[in-house]
Amino acid sequence: MTSSLSGSVRPFDPASPRLGVGLAALGRPGYINLGHAGDLPDRSVGGMQAQAWAVLDGAYAAGVRYFDAARSYGRAEEFLGGWVQARGHRDAVLGSKWGYTYVADWQPDAPVHEVKTHDRATLDRQWPQTLAALGGSPALYLIHSATLESGVLDNPAVLSRLAELAAGGVRVGLSTSGPAQADTIRRALDVRVDGVNPLSAVQATWNLLDRSAGAALADAHAAGWATVVKEGVANGRLSARGLSGRGDVPAPLAALAAELGITPDAAALAAVLAQPWADMVLSGAGTTDQLAQNLAALRVQVPADALPELTVDARTYWQERAALPWN
Repeated sequence: MTSSLSGSVRPFDPASPRLGVGLAALGRPGYINLGHAGDLPDRSVGGMQAQAWAVLDGAYAAGVRYFDAARSYGRAEEFLGGWVQARGHRDAVLGSKWGYTYVADWQPDAPVHEVKTHDRATLDRQWPQTLAALGGSPALYLIHSATLESGVLDNPAVLSRLAELAAGGVRVGLSTSGPAQADTIRRALDVRVDGVNPLSAVQATWNLLDRSAGAALADAHAAGWATVVKEGVANGRLSARGLSGRGDVPAPLAALAAELGITPDAAALAAVLAQPWADMVLSGAGTTDQLAQNLAALRVQVPADALPELTVDARTYWQERAALPWN
């Protein structure tokens, strides 16, 4: 077991659905989700705020209470914080991430959309920005897409500041990306600052295509960490849009969805919800219709080992993800 400054009480209300909403597709006009451009009839700041609030309203009405943003998701934190304040939803549990800076200037076709910098200066700059945008401290505050190569888990200046935040009651942790997610999570479990691990939360990709982080996520869960799963629909590739965006849904997934009477995205999310170590699973819905389809995952059950034939090598998965165009 890993000792933690934030303790072992997970931040999610057990009476709420284990499905949360991530705002990666709702806070900025460009993203890599298949069909993202077509999901946004109005890509102005006001238009996107209205769409984000509509999805958030629908989620809250369905019982969802966890909402996830990041500094690099354009204006996602601003949209989320404004929505909480306007609606008075004091029971909403908010998470955010630091380490990437949004640089696209609201241009969907910008050559670069975000820049990663995992240093103390970025943390010191972005933490107060997050506080201001959300209107208070997030319940979860994560290093955005930590990797072993970024060196952030061996950076004493960063870790000491995260330890200070954890001592103040913020559950700090990391999100992971890439084929070595499992190695990154296990390294994070071994972090120590003055003999104690300040980290106690992880957000990682796990879906029917890439299951490589599963065992490490189970270890984190067993250590009392809050475990959040992102990209359960693989940026739209496990939805009705299919692997290429042309409706080529994998036949086993299409058959399972038809058997359950739900859409492929809901079947894919149900497979994530079946994992006993998954405390929270994010919907990346960009529209209210997508949200309604995703929510159907909560009313069905699939085996935890469903559709093993869909699994691909992690390196292949992340190479294919990296090739998805921003749109």
